[in-house]
Amino acid sequence: MGKPTGFIEYLRELPADRTPVERIRDWNEFHFHMAEPALRQQGARCMDCGVPFCQTGTLVSGMASGCPINNLIPEWNDLVYRGLWREALDRLHKTNNFPEFTGRVCPAPCEGSCVLGITSPPVTIKNIENAIADRGWEEGWIVPEPPTTRTGKKVAVVGSGPAGLAAAAQLNKAGHTVTVFEREDRPGGLLMYGIPNMKLDKRAVVLRRLKLMEDEGITFRCNAAVGDTVQAQQLLRDFDAVVLCTGATVPRDLAVEGRALNGVHFAMDYLTTSAKALLDGGADRAPIHAKGKDVMVIGGGDTGTDCVGTAMRQNCRTLTQIEILPKPPAERAPDNPWPEWPKVYKLDYGQEEAAAKSGQDPRVYRTTVKKLAGDATGQVQSVVTVDIGWEKNPAGQWIAQERAGSEKILPAQLVLIAMGFLGPEPRVLKDLGVDSDARSNIKAEHGCFSTNVKGVFAAGDCRRGQSLIVWAINEGRGAARECDRYLMGGTDLP
Repeated sequence: MGKPTGFIEYLRELPADRTPVERIRDWNEFHFHMAEPALRQQGARCMDCGVPFCQTGTLVSGMASGCPINNLIPEWNDLVYRGLWREALDRLHKTNNFPEFTGRVCPAPCEGSCVLGITSPPVTIKNIENAIADRGWEEGWIVPEPPTTRTGKKVAVVGSGPAGLAAAAQLNKAGHTVTVFEREDRPGGLLMYGIPNMKLDKRAVVLRRLKLMEDEGITFRCNAAVGDTVQAQQLLRDFDAVVLCTGATVPRDLAVEGRALNGVHFAMDYLTTSAKALLDGGADRAPIHAKGKDVMVIGGGDTGTDCVGTAMRQNCRTLTQIEILPKPPAERAPDNPWPEWPKVYKLDYGQEEAAAKSGQDPRVYRTTVKKLAGDATGQVQSVVTVDIGWEKNPAGQWIAQERAGSEKILPAQLVLIAMGFLGPEPRVLKDLGVDSDARSNIKAEHGCFSTNVKGVFAAGDCRRGQSLIVWAINEGRGAARECDRYLMGGTDLP
């Protein structure tokens, strides 16, 4: 696994990024490629650690620890170190259908649990993964591989996000005839419309993979909203099995005075319309636009960061991002030990861009919204915020308490709510008669993925709740395996 003394000889290095001031002028990806000798040195840093926690894929304290799709990380790190790139790609594809996606947008829980990270900066796993995938495409090693025989079984996959694509790819590999139903005008789900182009290029990266899947025999039906333009019960009649991968798309709302004002939008509506406008010929045509406006982003996480980066590229006037939680520490806190995901402060790409323009991190911590105020036309103009203190109740639970007299009025003509998601939309579940759990997610046990309706399986955020792309791929692959077992009485899928 890498060079025995590599982690002693070489420091952690990442490829350079385009400067924030430069990259906010366009929508192109902003990471530069790293030269091969430097990548091989980074692969050499992978320790012969005995127990590679990086690939365990478990939950520790409710957070991912290690890779949820169990990528064979030490193996392909060693192969990169030795210059065996084709072999590294083969090992990567054994567990990951879409390494060019995860190498770009996964938060890398593998690095958070890297053994080297106990005492030193961890191995640059995510960057090496992305480099392997990009090398595979550049060298022409990634080509369509349709199954040699077909089983005669037909499977409908509802939703074309990462879980749906993973399920479709695996079921097609098993020889089933797969049709993916997508309600939007393009397939890809979150990958197409939920993640901005500067993080994941649609034409060069996403559409390239979708074209390969089509060449392998998968059919994508777009503008096909199951429960609306496509009757849910018809799927049960026309297909031998159905895999639901609809995502958790019901957003958590903000119940405050002024919520109905114009200019207040859910983050995903903002990101989706911005992505569509860019793909349809012009980012400035987006119906929700930040140009010349004071923008308020409510909530953190990747979605909040993507709103920040999008607003910066739309040339907003000012930008403020508020988070109800305290500012994370610079280093792991005592109650956040390795191999848990490190809950530490970092300046992500969007905040880095906002700071380059304003001179400071746009995030304001321990703050929440009291109310929204508008003008006579019903357009939002300002946000009233209040400071939050966190105190423990007698049961030991942390409770948010407003600080009296801490109200502030901040200008905002565009307010974006990025407070997470509650679960899947209920229409399809109701039409199919699929049971939900107490959290409104589809009731289907992880590992078997089968619902209460015979032949109907569920995977991804619609089953587990809002989560990471790698968990969605994990579940899509797992649901495909169990669906194949249901159809054929056994399975060779991993």
